Amino acid sequence: MTRARQNANISPAVGRNMVINGSMNVAQRSASVTGLGATDGYFTVDRFLCNFNASAGRLTMTQTADGPNGISANCLKLDCTTADASIADAELLVLEQRFEGQNLQRIGKGVAGAKQITVSFYVKASASFTFGLELFDNDNTRQITKLFDTTTDWVRHEITFPADLDDGSSPFDDDNAVSLTLGFWLHAGATFAGGTLNSASWANNTNANRAAGIDSFFSNTANNFFLTGVQMEIGPVATEFEQEDIGVTLGKCERYFQKWDVEATVAAGVWFNADLTLGDLHFRQVMRAAPTVSISSADFVKVYGAGGAINANDSSPFDIINKYSVRFNLDMASSGTAGQGALFQTNASEYIHVDAEL
Repeated sequence: MTRARQNANISPAVGRNMVINGSMNVAQRSASVTGLGATDGYFTVDRFLCNFNASAGRLTMTQTADGPNGISANCLKLDCTTADASIADAELLVLEQRFEGQNLQRIGKGVAGAKQITVSFYVKASASFTFGLELFDNDNTRQITKLFDTTTDWVRHEITFPADLDDGSSPFDDDNAVSLTLGFWLHAGATFAGGTLNSASWANNTNANRAAGIDSFFSNTANNFFLTGVQMEIGPVATEFEQEDIGVTLGKCERYFQKWDVEATVAAGVWFNADLTLGDLHFRQVMRAAPTVSISSADFVKVYGAGGAINANDSSPFDIINKYSVRFNLDMASSGTAGQGALFQTNASEYIHVDAEL
């Protein structure tokens, strides 16, 4: 039996890639954000978090139409805009995807029969760099890191991580919290790079061993980093990058983040009294957990009733928030008629964001 066939027997032909949006095709929040480096966050390409700490370096993060032919039209691009020539001990830049424990049970980590994990990805940069790829077990504080090199051309890296048998006491939790982080280490101070790289086998975490030997993305404002075709699967061999329908990918992303940012009807409800309307905003996908809801302004929606429209005037417009929906509980800018039906429509250039990211 070939090694590729062994992989196929371990993971399904469809859905073998545990990475969401590895093709970088979905970017709900923005196509490009500048000045990043002070605060962690999901800024452009869905499900890819920029994890920063203490660096003076700054970057622009972009979804860019420059992917390798036949893999994806899109890639994630980081562009260094402010260099960091003096790296403090606690600094880091890690590009991450975080996984729910209930989506990792096929790995069998931490117990007899645990399986190898293979990560593959396409990468290029503005020059030759050495960076690190880490798997970090958030449930049991264990990790392993492998180094990889970049060139100015697209190169596919295929990196296999050994099974973590441990002592039978460190499986992933079977829940909707973060259990595993896949991290691309692009910059690190001595706190994370001052030891000896832990690359041979999983080990209880020692911070100094997580990124030893990597270069710094923030070394020069000429530096660029490009990534796409990211795949994580069970077994010792990297299979061909799994091409996924955009609707499927978007649906997976919307488990973690959804937005309404065009002028459109979003809910129906009722005028509860002259100054208050109630209605339900149902999510397009069931979310990972009850989300955080944010709006662009207090008059983000207008409410139709009895042939006219009245703007909301409420900076805290929601209650009864769960993973299926939120309820509008809106103070209005002027009075309506109690008992009449209400139609909720977002105003132009306004938005509603719901966030259940890990």
